[in-house]
Amino acid sequence: MKMDFDKIVDRKNTNSYKWDKYPEGVLPLWVADMDFEVAEPIKRALNKIVEHGVIGYSRTPNELVEVVLQRMKERHNWEIQKDWIVWLPGLVPGLHTSARCISDDYISVMTSSPVYRPFLESAEIGNRRLQDIPFIWQNDRWEMDFEEMRKSVNPSTKLYMLCNPHNPNGRVFSKQELEQLANFCVENDLVLCSDEIHCDLILDESKQHISIASLNKEIEARSITLLAPSKTFNIAGLGCSLAIIPDKTLRDKFEKTKYGMMPMLSSFAVDAALAAYKDSEPWRLELLKYLRANQAYLLKEINAIEGLKMEPLEATYLAWISYEGTGITDFVTHLEKYGVGVQDASIFGGKGYFRLNFATQKANLEKAIKRIRESLNLA
Repeated sequence: MKMDFDKIVDRKNTNSYKWDKYPEGVLPLWVADMDFEVAEPIKRALNKIVEHGVIGYSRTPNELVEVVLQRMKERHNWEIQKDWIVWLPGLVPGLHTSARCISDDYISVMTSSPVYRPFLESAEIGNRRLQDIPFIWQNDRWEMDFEEMRKSVNPSTKLYMLCNPHNPNGRVFSKQELEQLANFCVENDLVLCSDEIHCDLILDESKQHISIASLNKEIEARSITLLAPSKTFNIAGLGCSLAIIPDKTLRDKFEKTKYGMMPMLSSFAVDAALAAYKDSEPWRLELLKYLRANQAYLLKEINAIEGLKMEPLEATYLAWISYEGTGITDFVTHLEKYGVGVQDASIFGGKGYFRLNFATQKANLEKAIKRIRESLNLA
């Protein structure tokens, strides 16, 4: 399988959400899709559909279901059943459905910021009260504030929303942390929604992703686990995700809430997902090597710039960089003037940081570093 992650792919004027946001001259390193061509098996699967010429309604093939079952068992040590799977046209709809399906009453949803924006929006848009318990920096890492969570939980709290691996802080939560969270949910009778879309993008080889629902039957029975091949295999534009919901009552509520609001998966999405999970593992392994090298480069260069600070990520390709030391209030707007497009922490419910997507060619990162240095008169 030929893989050239250094190959520059011109994405301008392709209706790219990422690349067509900014005017000419701004390098977009913001939204979480990658600038790499997809694996050859995915290309072949998509070309086969086009060559056939008829693009009608699609069903989810048994082979894709079996591949997911096998993947969960072998990679995540979790044996799931076929009927636990609910297919979705995207992971974000899964977050919103999770927040809305628990109860018709006005409930509270707890999460920990800074976090992927739809976590916050799913509570707000779903007419739920958001209980945001921010992460705390301790033990040289970002951790959930269990003490504050225990103080804040109340009878109206019905759902905790977890992002693991975490976007944007890059944590892969340990078994001990997940057990603590699972116990918290069981003790307080909370449903747990776990977004695990980045689970196949572990950068720190000493870390292992654990699906929290796999810990024990108690937490499994109150869990909604959200997964997708989109981040790992760069097929976000196709829309194929899944929810794993072991409890039938909860699953029926989830299905009822989403009914009529979401389209069935397209034939492109289904066949690309199968090609990704079944035939594209060599591509994923080479991708991880490239991302690890990119992160190493970024760590070295960013931490050499006075006023900026970056901690090593355990997973994802989304650097979380502190700019508080620069003294510049709106650093993201400042950077854009120098030709680098990134996202401010405020989008994620935080402050003093920006998120930078390094799933791009090394040459683009070198340009970005040069421009960041120029923006601080360090060129």
